[in-house]
Amino acid sequence: MRLLFDQNLSFKLCQMMADLFPDSAHARSHGLSEATDRVFWEFAKANGFAIVSQDVDFAEMAGLLGSPPKDRSAACLEIY
Repeated sequence: MRLLFDQNLSFKLCQMMADLFPDSAHARSHGLSEATDRVFWEFAKANGFAIVSQDVDFAEMAGLLGSPPKDRSAACLEIY
């Protein structure tokens, strides 16, 4: 699983999780630091990432948009 960390989380999480989740990335490494939630969601979906965020908007977006196709899914992992 490839994780895409939202801009509201430290980029250091990528480095800390690299052994468990290789090929994971942070928003800023893809120029997404100022991206809207929808743009971030679409990028994750198109590139096979699961979203990791403290922002509950992604869980709400999943409820509104429904599950993406299984071959290119974007999952949301909320951190409290």
